[in-house]
Amino acid sequence: MHGTIAPSHERAPDPFAACTVASVPLALLAEGALWWAEERTLVVADLHLEKGSAFAARGQMLPPYDTIATLKRLAALVARMKPERVIALGDSFHDMRGSGRMSATDHGALATLTRAAEWIWIAGNHDPEPPKDLGGRAMQELTIGPIIFRHEPRPGTAPGEIAGHLHPSARIVGRGRSIRRRCFASDGRRLVMPAFGALAGGLNVLDEAFRPLFSGRAFHAFMLGESVHPVAGRRLVGG
Repeated sequence: MHGTIAPSHERAPDPFAACTVASVPLALLAEGALWWAEERTLVVADLHLEKGSAFAARGQMLPPYDTIATLKRLAALVARMKPERVIALGDSFHDMRGSGRMSATDHGALATLTRAAEWIWIAGNHDPEPPKDLGGRAMQELTIGPIIFRHEPRPGTAPGEIAGHLHPSARIVGRGRSIRRRCFASDGRRLVMPAFGALAGGLNVLDEAFRPLFSGRAFHAFMLGESVHPVAGRRLVGG
């Protein structure tokens, strides 16, 4: 279920973990994105662009650099992987007015990204109608072969589902240290992706919200760092 592999036709760009979902081999990148080599598809979830400006409008000041930081990381991935398709898996903007608050520079940077490949905006609960002035196609969900991409995971087995929404993170304790990181979570049938956004945060995978997804099945948390570290669910701790 895990390991390190390199697609035969290209150099492995960075340490990453291999994960199979519905018998489809996928690469989980250390940046928190998914790479489907056979389909030349890059997937990111929960960018939450303009979260900082949304909080500022309500009087809670956060650093105003989340959008530019997120877009720089995404642009670097697109330049390196050269995908033919990019899927943004919902909650790409923190709210419906987020694109209108973007600076001209950030707006232009994102528009450039959407022209670099076939770009698909999956609708999220924060942005059920993705912006129409940035290019790309808006969809509720997308099915490619045995894989279905949607924003919010559905309770039950949902074989082949790849979703975001829950912002999974994982915590381990050992040798007197506690380490908490954003993570992918998968039981081989489905995969829940970490939030890619700079200010998106994370919810522990042992939280009640994940139980309907992995109930009765062993799962792994693929914790992010300089590389991706697969950790069996039984080794994780709450908090």
